[in-house]
Amino acid sequence: MPDQQGKRGQERLKDTPHRRAIQAVLEQSPEPLDAGEIYLRLQAAGTAINLSSVYRILDALATRGILIKSNLAGGARAVYEPQRGEHRHNLVCSRCQRAIPVDGCPLEDFVKSLGERTGFNVTGHRLEIYGLCRECRGK
Repeated sequence: MPDQQGKRGQERLKDTPHRRAIQAVLEQSPEPLDAGEIYLRLQAAGTAINLSSVYRILDALATRGILIKSNLAGGARAVYEPQRGEHRHNLVCSRCQRAIPVDGCPLEDFVKSLGERTGFNVTGHRLEIYGLCRECRGK
C-alpha cells in the first residue's frame, strides 16, 4: 500500500504494519470503535503495539481525513470509523457507550429546508441519539 495523503493533511503518512493493522480492524468492524477496543482486538490478533501508539496512529489518520472521529457522551469517549465518503449517524447506549451506526439520514429534508429558510450554507451535521441498547436494556 503506498503512502497516503488525506484530504486535510499536507505531509505524507508513512505506510506501516501498525497503521495497516488498525485500519483493517476498523474496516472489519460493523460499528465505530474506541482506541481501547482497537488495542484489544490487535492484541487478540497477535499484533504487538502500545496503546499510546494506537492513539497516535488514530490521531494521524483522523487528522488526514482517512478516519472519522466522533466524540460520544459529551466528549468523554472518542470512536473511530473508516472514511467511506458516506454520511452516518449513531445510536449511542448511555450505559455501555456502544455506538451503533444508523443507515440513511433522517435529517436530509430538514437540513435542506433550514438552509433555504435561513440562507445558511450547511456543509455538514451530526446526529447522535442516546438511549439503551438491547443488551443493556435486558440487564
